[in-house]
Amino acid sequence: MKNTSPTPRIIHLPYRAPWSWQQFHEHFALRSLGGVECLSSERYARSVRIGDEAGWFSVRPLEDRAELELEIHLAPQHAETLAARVRKMFDLDSDPDHIAEHLGCDPLLGPLIRQAPGLRLPTAFDPFEQAVRAIVGQQVTVKAAVTIVGRLVQRLGEALPGETEGQPSRLFPTPQALADADLAGIGMPGKRVETLQRFATACASGTLALHVEDGADDLVKRLCALPGIGPWTAEYVALRAFGDPDAFPTADLGLLKSPVWGAEGITARDLQRRAEAWRPWRAYAAVYLWHAYSQGGRTGG
Repeated sequence: MKNTSPTPRIIHLPYRAPWSWQQFHEHFALRSLGGVECLSSERYARSVRIGDEAGWFSVRPLEDRAELELEIHLAPQHAETLAARVRKMFDLDSDPDHIAEHLGCDPLLGPLIRQAPGLRLPTAFDPFEQAVRAIVGQQVTVKAAVTIVGRLVQRLGEALPGETEGQPSRLFPTPQALADADLAGIGMPGKRVETLQRFATACASGTLALHVEDGADDLVKRLCALPGIGPWTAEYVALRAFGDPDAFPTADLGLLKSPVWGAEGITARDLQRRAEAWRPWRAYAAVYLWHAYSQGGRTGG
């Protein structure tokens, strides 16, 4: 791994309003990994690895225009690739009016969209990292999953040199590092540790390629072929790791218990049937259902 410290490069990333920094800040505040990510009221930063080079970037919203300011601390040849991934991460290329036109006709979603117009689909910077988070997060709270993944970072993540104020200090562990590690005492059941390391081994060896080039359904199928990974995990990876606009983890607790369904909630089968009307924007429907769930004093998604 090379760590280069070139002069920071500033790029402005425009978007189509509305877009909510508060939405993303709340998302990161719940999930931020110490060492890998740094979050303040008006700034988000994280470490990155592209090829054999490492560095970091930061993002902050601009008050006077519909743009994010991206500050890149990485070799210049990676700027274009990094900017594209950050645009995806912050969902800057979606058309909120077009999505709202489709989903807003739904009697349940319409009021949610009018209350919080323009919610986006936060997507992970690194698909492998997001998949690890999803596997660790099986049947535990978001807070508990972040704690355990944080332990993985501290045990296995490489240090990122540098002394710039507000910069991340560690890289997320590589697939090979996770595959080879002794994870005794990490805080997960043995079966889940086996699932995680089986997944990491498949990624490290190239047996499993994380991409949606053949569609999200193909990715879900390939993930579910690994023992210990079920539909919820695979569908959540498709949604959060790749921002597939129609991905929909039907069995997610936050979706099933969203207050729009009333005190009794809804069954996964009924939700799957209900969500057919939301295609091809089911992931954005999920964002609004999770938002309603979180506003009720709980956390989801």
